[in-house]
Amino acid sequence: MPQIIEIPERYYVGIRATITMATFNVVADRLGEIFAWLAERGAAPDGGPFFRFLVIDMEGDLLVEAGVPVAAPVAGEGDVYAGVIPAGRYVTETHFGHPDQLIGVVGAVRGWAKEQGLAFDMTTEADGEHWGSRLEIYKTHPEEQPDMNKWEIEIQFRLA
Repeated sequence: MPQIIEIPERYYVGIRATITMATFNVVADRLGEIFAWLAERGAAPDGGPFFRFLVIDMEGDLLVEAGVPVAAPVAGEGDVYAGVIPAGRYVTETHFGHPDQLIGVVGAVRGWAKEQGLAFDMTTEADGEHWGSRLEIYKTHPEEQPDMNKWEIEIQFRLA
C-alpha cells in the first residue's frame, strides 16, 4: 500500500535525454558513466541510482534523467550536470520485481492517490505530463542481483 512521506531536498548528478519507451536504454545505459564520473572526482554516491521523469508522453517522447544521489553538491561538467530533487510530501511505493512491471504499479499508485483526493505536482500540457518530481529509485545493485525479477524499486511522486 502506498505511503505519504516527507522527504528533504536531495543533491544528485545526472544526464538528461529525450527518449521514447522503446529507446529507454539510451538514458539507462549511461548510469555506469555517471558512477565513473563521480569516482574520477572522488565523490561517492549517496544511495541507489534513479530515473527522474520530467515530461511523459507514453505514446511519444519522454524527457528523463538518469541520476545518482550525492551527499553534498557536486559541480557538473560536460553532459553530467548537478541537480536537486525538491523537498516535499511524496507518495511512495516499493515494488519487488522486474522493472517492466512498474507500469501496473504506477497505475495502482495513481488510482490510490485519486481515491484519497490527492493531487500530484504535475500538469498536463500538449506534449505530455510535466512532473515536478517523479522518481524510480533502484535499490538493488544489478551486479549483486542480476535477476531483474528480484529487484527492489521504489517509486516516489511528489504531491502538489
